[in-house]
This record gives sequence, structure tokens and C-alpha cells, in this order.
Amino acid sequence: MSRPYDCDGDLAINRAPGEHPPMTFSDNAGTDDLPAPIFDARGNRYAVCTPSAIPGIPVTASQAAASVAQWASQAIKQHCRGRRAATANTLVTDGLIVGPFNMAPPFDILIVNTDGSLAERSGNGLTIFAEALRGDGRVKPNTPFDVHVHHATPNQPNPLSTTLTLAGDASRDGVWVDMGQPAFGPDAVDASQAIAATGTPRRDTNHVAELAELHPLWTDSVLVRVGNPHCVTWLKAADRLPTLDALGRDPFADGLRAIAFAPGGKVRASDAAIRIPPFRAGINLQWAARLANDRVAARIFERGEGLTRSSGSSATAVACAARQLGLVSEDVVAIEMPGGTAHVRFMALKDDAFTAAYLGVAERLAPDAC
Repeated sequence: MSRPYDCDGDLAINRAPGEHPPMTFSDNAGTDDLPAPIFDARGNRYAVCTPSAIPGIPVTASQAAASVAQWASQAIKQHCRGRRAATANTLVTDGLIVGPFNMAPPFDILIVNTDGSLAERSGNGLTIFAEALRGDGRVKPNTPFDVHVHHATPNQPNPLSTTLTLAGDASRDGVWVDMGQPAFGPDAVDASQAIAATGTPRRDTNHVAELAELHPLWTDSVLVRVGNPHCVTWLKAADRLPTLDALGRDPFADGLRAIAFAPGGKVRASDAAIRIPPFRAGINLQWAARLANDRVAARIFERGEGLTRSSGSSATAVACAARQLGLVSEDVVAIEMPGGTAHVRFMALKDDAFTAAYLGVAERLAPDAC
């Protein structure tokens, strides 16, 4: 969930010694007794932490991903909680970026959700990591570099490689995140057989019964993978989009967590319904409505986290779903989220296929201000 705390200014870092290669951002990215810096990307926040700041974490990213259950909980407590007395026991980030585990690209990293699970990709998380490196000298504006995200999702490329490009210069014009070619349909998101067997009158959509039981308008969903899995539910008008306040309370909150988080659990469609999870590895949920030929409004409930004000991969998934349905036709589409408006750029391939890139922006927050 995006955290409602105000932060401003810069956050200096002190280099931490250890067996892992130290980062040289400004000075450091956290130690085992000093919290890591927090960055904000349109209301989506991550702490960025060197492996050396996490006691007991293995030396390689692949080993760290395999043993995440042994170290993630303590790392989240140390680096994702508030810096002020009033927020010291409250999580103020949407996750933790751990890395790099090596000194030159391709950089190996982990993206840790606050429930301790690992994400395969995060548009805002990768944007934040790139901005953390911007002043380091190892990456240059307008020069693409690769990041390898290690995770634990079966039957998916591991690590998942993403190409990032710093736009502009020190004026911080953003980061282009190459999200690749989207894959559509139940198989792309590891959906249950019950979902795979459904169809709707609307082309390229599926019916997710667990969503429809929570709200009668949530009937048509596009299932799409942009490195990580998404379920984009379409509504006829923006005034039918759920508010963040409504999504965060019953009757929706428990049911959405059961659908989105992996493994699944109880869905509040009836008093005590235990079901096979509709998405075996969990899924990111979005609700979207077309505003114009180049603009879509969206709300987001993330796998492993919950409500969030913005999400890079979710914005990309919404844009890709809109293009797949023929709702937008421009090469650049704006996605309006509560945390801000993001832009997704398409590049056409043959046979109506396409790739997508997300333009992320992020800034480092002040010390002791969250």
C-alpha cells in the first residue's frame, strides 16, 4: 500500500562494508543498523538497500532469492519502517530493492514485497533503482543498461532481464523501462482451469468469478503478463471506478487479498468460502476505464502489497490491455492513477503484436521525514 506520509529533500547514504560489493550512490545504501534511503515514484515507494546491509543474506542474487524466507522479514522491519517516532512501527514503503549484487551491468537485484515475497518486475521499482544509480557514474543518460531481477516464480524466466535507459541528464527527465512484448490470456498469468474455461461477449476478456462476486460490474477482465501477471477489469465509465478508500475496506479488502496474494485463501463472497486460488501465483489487480483515444484511468491493488497509488507495471498492463481491446490507438498512452499520470509507449511488431515501454520518474526522500 502506498503510505500517506509526506517527505521532502535529499537523503544522504553512508557506505557499508561487507562481503558484498559496496554501492557508491552518494555514500551508502543502508547498513545493518542504519535504514536504507527511501525513494518515491508517483506515490509508490521503495527503500533501496545494498546486500551488505542485510545480515546473513547470501553473496549471490540467485542464492538470496532462494533463501528469501530466512532474511526478508527482518530486512523489511529494518529498512521499510518509518524514520520518525510516530511511524517507527509502521511500514512506509511498498517494498525493498536489494542490490546490486555486482559492480557493473547487467546488475543483479531483488524486488521484495512487504509480505516477504519476490516480484519478477516492478516498473517503479526499476525506475527507483535507476535513479539511485544516476549519480554513481556507472550508468549514463541515453545509454541502455540491463538489470536482472531474481525471483521465485516457477515456469518464468529467472532472472528476468529488463533494459533501462536514463532519459535526459541530471535534470531527472525520467527512466524508460522496456517492458517487452505482453502476453495475453489465462495461460500467461497461470490462471486456474475455471478461469481458462470462461469467455465473455467482449473479445480478449475473461470472467473471474471471485471478482464478480465482490462487485456485479467486475465481470470483464483482460489477463496480461508484462514480466509479472495482471488482471485488468474494464468498466464503462471513470465514475464507476472504485475509490481507494472503498478498496481498502470490507467487503472488498479481504476478498481482493485472497485473489491477489499468493497463495490464495478465503474469498469474502460468502461467509466462509475457501476456494482454489483463481491465480496460482497471485496477480496484480487493476480497474480501468477509457477516457480518450490516448488516455485511461486506473485503480490498483498489488500482489504482495495491496492498495497502491501508482504502479509502473500496472500502468503498462492497463495500457497494453486497452490496446489489445482496441480502446486506444495512439503510440503513447497516458494512464491516470491516484499517484499521478504515467506514459506508456508502444512499438508495433508484425501481426498486430507490439512491445511497450514505461516512462518512470522517482525522487529520493528526506531522512527522518517518513
